[in-house]
Amino acid sequence: MKAVLVKQPGGREALYIGEVETPSPKANELLVKIKATALNRADIAQRQGHYPPPEGASPILGLEMAGVVEQVGAQVTKWKPGDRVFGLLEGGGYAEYATLSEHMAMPLPENLSYEEAAAIPEVFLTAYQTLFWIGQLKKGERVLVHAGASGVGTAAIQLAKERGARVAITAGSEEKCKACRELGADLAINYKTSSFLEEIKQTFGQVDVILDFVGAPYFEDNLKALAVDGRLVIISTLGGAKLSETNLAYLMMKRLSVTGTTLRARRLSYKEALTRDFQEDMLPKFSSSALKPIIDRVFDWKDVQSAHKVMEDNQNIGKLILKVSN
Repeated sequence: MKAVLVKQPGGREALYIGEVETPSPKANELLVKIKATALNRADIAQRQGHYPPPEGASPILGLEMAGVVEQVGAQVTKWKPGDRVFGLLEGGGYAEYATLSEHMAMPLPENLSYEEAAAIPEVFLTAYQTLFWIGQLKKGERVLVHAGASGVGTAAIQLAKERGARVAITAGSEEKCKACRELGADLAINYKTSSFLEEIKQTFGQVDVILDFVGAPYFEDNLKALAVDGRLVIISTLGGAKLSETNLAYLMMKRLSVTGTTLRARRLSYKEALTRDFQEDMLPKFSSSALKPIIDRVFDWKDVQSAHKVMEDNQNIGKLILKVSN
């Protein structure tokens, strides 16, 4: 089969389409003919040599896909060839075919295209996990989502509003702030022109949950912005991972919880349970359009280098999709 490969760790010019062996499904797996996949920050880190795939996972980039079941393993009971599915992968999405557990696959809603479905798994499952499994966000609470215009950010806004929470976001331009307001954000803060801490104080007072991708530069202001019994969930450290100084007294005085999390490295059983909860709780809302995938643009996978440049330059609002030619 054809797949996007990496000549050597480094820049996006190392990406090319080459030939590799088509994977074979295990007894409880599906072989899916991929129609579309999507970009994630993890793809860039892996391409650069900074984020190796988990043991046993495909070395090919790509953490999500949508396509058609080509073949089923001997013990598969939920699916048959020809079924339209989408789901989260440990790797292998930038290819014509990929395998995944039958319990990681979700049925593709009839009203969604393959490109739209490919925009859902990584960001909506991450947002669902961090908001509800870890952040324990409840109806009526207040949540701050940093990088609100990112893929996870646009998913988190919708999921939090669907749960009945008030939502604040940060983003780096007025265009991105406007897009987040249109998705339901109650407060959109341009971090290049305003202090998110001051804006939160003036509008919300404090927040109950924060989803953070930035890391060290925001850490202390995040603690200050949280209410008593608040929960800070650190998803990434794009702004830096090392703290030079902070006041741990905030943790004690407010009884704060700080959790760092990743999804890719979790056990398969964890991801299967997360997929099941998300599917039961939220997947029907895509059929009714109460939730929707947010796509910035769709690239042919031959233009994968250009797609990576858009993400590296932080130009996108929502997801960047690769349409697989097969």
